[in-house]
Amino acid sequence: MGFDSFIGNASAVATVRKILRSGRIPGAMLFAGPDGVGKKTLAMMLAKGLVCEKNQGDFCGECRRCRKAEEMIALGREDLARRREIKEAARRVEGLVYFDLQLIEPITSYILTEQIRQLRNVAYTCPFEFPRRVFIVDDAQAIHWQAIDVLLKVLEEPPDTTTLILVCPNAYELRPTIRSRCFRLAFQPVDEGSILALLAQDKRLTKPQQALAARVAAGSVAQAKAFDLADYQRRRQPWLDFLESVLRVAPGGRDPAPWSSLFDAAKALAENREDFDRTLRIGFSLLRDVLQLREPGGDKEVMNVDLVARLKTWAAGSSLEDLECLKAGLDRAYRLQIRNVNQQLGFEELGIDVVTGRKSTLTQTG
Repeated sequence: MGFDSFIGNASAVATVRKILRSGRIPGAMLFAGPDGVGKKTLAMMLAKGLVCEKNQGDFCGECRRCRKAEEMIALGREDLARRREIKEAARRVEGLVYFDLQLIEPITSYILTEQIRQLRNVAYTCPFEFPRRVFIVDDAQAIHWQAIDVLLKVLEEPPDTTTLILVCPNAYELRPTIRSRCFRLAFQPVDEGSILALLAQDKRLTKPQQALAARVAAGSVAQAKAFDLADYQRRRQPWLDFLESVLRVAPGGRDPAPWSSLFDAAKALAENREDFDRTLRIGFSLLRDVLQLREPGGDKEVMNVDLVARLKTWAAGSSLEDLECLKAGLDRAYRLQIRNVNQQLGFEELGIDVVTGRKSTLTQTG
């Protein structure tokens, strides 16, 4: 338990520990960095460190205050779906008015003005159970514009017994007047070694699968923990079939396949409409891997590490022109799917373009 359990961003953790040991607690802090790297987690750890009965630059997670803080966090996060309506949200915030530790999140697309007003009202009252109040505002960039001035009043004259922690992906999504009043901590993507160490605890994944999950996570601990191998493979398989068919039918392709295999693969790919944007990114990753493997030492940067042998075969047996045509076509496919163009027809045309070497309206970037 304690900060030693936090994964990655050692400099941010060291800064938080230093703040706790010094006893000089900023009235407002801003945790900014990519999604999934632990910003909110560290904010909640800091909140526990601020109220822990041992209070020695860490938190024990076992004392009455630490347990109570965990209960407050859990209550603040539960049943978010039932707080979608403004009136219901206001009632819930009112109900938490005496909690010394509060987690504030967007109700719909925004953090509502009423939520920030309640924060302001509570911030200037004496803590009820803890030595200080802590407010964690997650997705702070989603604070409604009408609430900004309310928040600024708290930041300009922060109460001595209140700490406000804003959490967002990019500090520059917040107004300069907000940034300038906060002690800032920058978070970076977590190194692959740390993520692999985490995934090694999951005995369901083989080492190649752990490596795949780490690459797909791209520095996000949250994505690594949530990685669903079966779902990823399900989304990836139509791309493997499509690319295999295109590269085999293309002139000079190994073990030439019939045209029907290309059309069948295009149909299967187009049928996978669920979260098409995410599925399309998998296609980009496969093609990027093939291009990468054409370069010396390229296997070190491959995302789909469980398919290196297969991808190397494609890289060796495909022309650069074919691969560049595919990439241009995928760029175009991404734009076309937003306009609900017939995706099966688009993928069929892309495959034909690669095979025949012509450039149609699909592969043109204009």
